[in-house]
Amino acid sequence: MNTLASYACNPLHSKGRLFAEPVAPTRSDFQRDRDRIVHSSAFRRLVYKTQVFVNHEGDLFRTRLTHSLEVAQLGRSIACSLQLDEDLVEAICLAHDLGHTPFGHAGQDALNECMRPYGGFEHNLQSLRVVDRLEERYPSFDGLNLTFETREGILKHCSSSNAQFLNAREPGGVAQRFIDGSQPSLEAQLCNLADAIAYNAHDVDDGVRSGVISMIQLRDAVPLFARYYEATLSDWPQLALANSHRKLLYESIRRMLSDQVYDVINHSRERLKSSKVHSVEEVRLHGKVLIGFSDAMKIESLALKQFLFKQLYRHPQVIQTMDSAQQVVRDLFAAYMVEPERMKPRFVQRAQAANTLNDRARVVSDFIAGMTDRYAAGEHERITGLNVLSR
Repeated sequence: MNTLASYACNPLHSKGRLFAEPVAPTRSDFQRDRDRIVHSSAFRRLVYKTQVFVNHEGDLFRTRLTHSLEVAQLGRSIACSLQLDEDLVEAICLAHDLGHTPFGHAGQDALNECMRPYGGFEHNLQSLRVVDRLEERYPSFDGLNLTFETREGILKHCSSSNAQFLNAREPGGVAQRFIDGSQPSLEAQLCNLADAIAYNAHDVDDGVRSGVISMIQLRDAVPLFARYYEATLSDWPQLALANSHRKLLYESIRRMLSDQVYDVINHSRERLKSSKVHSVEEVRLHGKVLIGFSDAMKIESLALKQFLFKQLYRHPQVIQTMDSAQQVVRDLFAAYMVEPERMKPRFVQRAQAANTLNDRARVVSDFIAGMTDRYAAGEHERITGLNVLSR
């Protein structure tokens, strides 16, 4: 472990777990959190959950699992340079998408639509729900019983109503900052940014690999990409040949990633120095996010994100698949609400014990959110007889 700065989270001073446990003899509390996440069922299921392209569309496209690993790698690199706790950063990064539905954001949008009369659905809140309640591995408590610091980082976003609900159950807990306007730890702030850096970069890679977007489009429309594309060709002109385009793409993305990481490190150091924070509590009370891009890099990264939204995420080919995926989620939700016995036994038991329609809907939501792409598609075909997603 690197030498920690005074404003880094220190596992020796953790706010603790919901259920007290003896300290592990060879691991810090944050290392223990990471290990529990990696061994969880929800983490393994991420390998068959969509990032952009549905799992069956290609073996080499990113999944939620590979995305989480890439976020963790970026996070640890930056954390080391800033003298933050690398193990905490890794734990948050690996867990941040545990609550994601099958079929990516399309699945989340469909499930939120189905759940709107029953309190809605949000994947960050669901990720916390997974580690707090839904994982079943320990005899003395539900969930993984992670530390406050890891749970705080997992809860990246939270509506006011959900924050009030969580705070009623855990006063002064991980939702408190959404009520009083305080900030999370620097490690949590870093994970938010590493997430954005990673998915922008690998969505460029997957988008070009799929043929949905091209390097020429990116060069002409995205200054951030164009700079590294042209610099790569200047240093390696032979990569302009058609059979070298893969190397040209990889090198352009590598340079773009590296400069974004260095930008975060350098700008965050300046912010931390000028903020004069010296402790985790001072970070929380500072009022502003301290880990971030420079203004220039922030503008360029936003332009890349906007390009990807318009040209990749809203591309007709992607939209067609996502429309079918949303149909799967809506049909499954409707079927399970009417016949909850179609779910797996432990969810059937929970549905039968539900006191209200809202409670039953939440059980159905938990079941669907935990599905992989292929399991959801298979269940939909079994229930409806329709194969709306070619597998």
